[in-house]
Amino acid sequence: MESNKNQNVLHIAMFPWLAHGHIMPFFELSKFLAQKGHKISYISTPNNLNRLKKLIPQNLSHLISLIPLPLPHVDGLPQGTESTSELPIHKVPFLKKAYDKLQLALTQFLKDSNDVNWIIHDFACHWLSRVVVSTQLGIKLVFFAIYNATTMSFLGSPSELLNRSRQRPEDFTVVPRWMDFACNDVAFKLYEITSHWDCMDSEVSDFQRLAEVVQGCDIVVTRTCSEFESDSLSLLRKLYQKAVLPIGLLPPPWKGEESHGDERLRGLKQWLDSKEENSVVYIALGTELSLSQDLIHELGHGIEKSGLPFIWVVNDRPLVEGTFGSNLIPTGFETRVSGRGLVWRGWAPQLEILGHPSVGGFLTHCGWSSVIEGLGFGKALILFPGGSSDLGLVARLLHRRGIGLEIPRDEKTGSFTSNSVAESIQRVMVDPEGELLRVKAHDMKDIFGNVELQNKYLTEFTEFIVNYSSKSN
Repeated sequence: MESNKNQNVLHIAMFPWLAHGHIMPFFELSKFLAQKGHKISYISTPNNLNRLKKLIPQNLSHLISLIPLPLPHVDGLPQGTESTSELPIHKVPFLKKAYDKLQLALTQFLKDSNDVNWIIHDFACHWLSRVVVSTQLGIKLVFFAIYNATTMSFLGSPSELLNRSRQRPEDFTVVPRWMDFACNDVAFKLYEITSHWDCMDSEVSDFQRLAEVVQGCDIVVTRTCSEFESDSLSLLRKLYQKAVLPIGLLPPPWKGEESHGDERLRGLKQWLDSKEENSVVYIALGTELSLSQDLIHELGHGIEKSGLPFIWVVNDRPLVEGTFGSNLIPTGFETRVSGRGLVWRGWAPQLEILGHPSVGGFLTHCGWSSVIEGLGFGKALILFPGGSSDLGLVARLLHRRGIGLEIPRDEKTGSFTSNSVAESIQRVMVDPEGELLRVKAHDMKDIFGNVELQNKYLTEFTEFIVNYSSKSN
């Protein structure tokens, strides 16, 4: 490998999994590393990169290069699909097969560049360490787990993942034996893990991918901080037997600017301004959660029964393959809640909404990024986890810590009642028994919204890989 003229300046390649919840944390990390003067090659597929072009700060554009790798065709994957948000969950395995086929193009890029020092990568590319060995370019690997340390600890060591003592979905509904501290309820519910089973590639499971990635990397970083998860971080180091660094929570940049020039967004702000402080519950279930129409209607009836002001973000996700919900919300719903509630269709300015003083609570699907955003503003959480990835584990963790309340659901089917939705919202937002939860959630702002604290972790990670590179040369 050609050595850099300045040994403290690195060329770092970023290679995230093809999901919005992965692409954006990798991008935020890229911007921080570029601010420190490092050269970034952000590698993904063309459509995903097109969404990032306008987000690159002008002062960093000379340091961040977007490297498009066309996604190879795989039978079963709809033409033009490049992200999990565009797919029903049972089609995600085909996206993983296509992602694996990026191996050849990525190898060629590394050989052509000939000066990449590090690849910061995701859980899915189980083959990457073999690629690095084959190129003989001396590249080091960082596995960036966008999940928290409790989730990673729950999954276990590489040997545990490969030996598969847990063979059935039911095996993941109990706390594993190695989690020997106060995590006595952090486990999946059956409907959650059964649903996630549907998005795994039958040839290469997510467990195998994760195990081989951890075994093959030089360093593991996880999206958390010691102030929130010191026990889980310590356990993860024990399980992995290698360097595990907290990279901080990567709170999104927000300076409190209001949206100007957009009549719809101005109307949203005026609506929020008209409400009392901490009175509004914000409801947003991410870009990938799909519910049956019956369950969406049940959720809507619960929101209505709560009697509280709300903003409900509704995305027109496919309920089943090829079928979109034309009547996502109950008939007459908007008329009945007029003035008190607002149904917002499509993309919503989540940070501006959460940052508004009238918003007091957040009904969330429990995506870690959304949780970080909500707690960054100290908002109390109503937990409504989806049935994929680590959402259920996040919900159990927050519920156990007393900074969120989970809406009761049937453990096998995931069904729930409108009454349980209404009662959960009322308890978190206004009931006296929810006061301690509201206080604890507000206090989390000192950790989740502390940009200086979180940047400290990013700085320590940057210094770590610079020093690691110097020792390796």
